[in-house]
Amino acid sequence: MLSIVEGLLLFVAVNESVLGVLGNGFIGLVNCINCVKNKKISTLSLILTGLASSRFCLIWIITTDAYVRVFSPDIYLSGNLSQYIAYLWIIMNQSSVWFTTSLSIFYFLKIIANFSHHIFLWLRSDVKRVLLLLMGYLLISWLVTFPLTMKIISDSRAKNRSVVFSVEVHKGEFFRNQILLNLGTLTIFILCLITCILLFISLRRHNQRMLLNATGFRDPSTEAHIKAMKVLISFIILFILYFIGITIEISCTTMSESKLLFIFGLTITALYPWGHSFILILGNNKLKQVFLRVQKQLKCWKKEKLLRTP
Repeated sequence: MLSIVEGLLLFVAVNESVLGVLGNGFIGLVNCINCVKNKKISTLSLILTGLASSRFCLIWIITTDAYVRVFSPDIYLSGNLSQYIAYLWIIMNQSSVWFTTSLSIFYFLKIIANFSHHIFLWLRSDVKRVLLLLMGYLLISWLVTFPLTMKIISDSRAKNRSVVFSVEVHKGEFFRNQILLNLGTLTIFILCLITCILLFISLRRHNQRMLLNATGFRDPSTEAHIKAMKVLISFIILFILYFIGITIEISCTTMSESKLLFIFGLTITALYPWGHSFILILGNNKLKQVFLRVQKQLKCWKKEKLLRTP
C-alpha cells in the first residue's frame, strides 16, 4: 500500500505524464498534417516531429518502468524486461536530447547575423550537413553505450538487485559507470549550452548595434533572439531537473525502503518531457495558433453540450 504522500506524488507524476503525451502528440500530429498538406518536409518540421516522437516514447518508457518497479518489483527482476527498458530508455533519452540540440542549433544558425567567422558562415550555409554530423555522433554514442549497459545489467542480476543501474559496487566505480552511460547525452547537452551562450552573445552585439544606430530594441531580430533564448533556457533548466530526478531514481537501491524517494524522483523526472513540449507550442507561432483554435473549439463544444443537457 502507498502512503498519502506517495499517492499524491504518484498522482502528480501521472498527470505530468498525461500532459506530456498530449503535448508531444499534438506537436507531432500538427507537423505531420502540415507536411501532408504542403507535400514536403521542412528541416524544422522534421526536428519537431522527431523531438515529439522521442519524448512521447520516453514518457511511456519512464511510466512503464516506474509502474513495474513500484507495484510489481518481482516482475521487473524476472525475464528480460529490465534489459529492454534500459535499451529503450538509452535510445529515446539520447534521441530527445539530440533533437533538442538540433533545434537549438537550427534556431542559432537561422538567427545569427553578428558572427562573421568562416566556420559560422559555413555552418549557416548547410544546416542539413550539420544535422547529419550530429546524427553520426548519436549513432556512435549508441554503439559505445550498449555494451556498457549489458555489463551493468548482468552485474546487477548477479547481485540480485532490483534496480538496473544501482549496482552495489564501490562509489567511484558506480559514478564512473553513470558518467560513461550518459556521456553521449551530456556531450550533446554541452553543445546546447554552447549554442545558448552564443545566442546570448549575438543578442548582446545586436542590442549594442541598435543603440549605436539609435533604433528601438523590439525589432524582429531581437524578438527572434529572445524567443530562441527562452526555449533554450527553459530546456536547460528542465533537463537539469530531469537529470536530478533520474539520479534520485538510480540511487534508490531497494524499492521497499526508498519508494517515497523513488516516486519523488519520478515526479521531478516527468517535468522535462511535458513542460518543454508546451513551451515549444507557445513559442512556435503555427503550433500556438492551432493550439488556440483547438482550445476555442473545445470551449464551444462544452457550451453546446451544456445547452443540450436538460
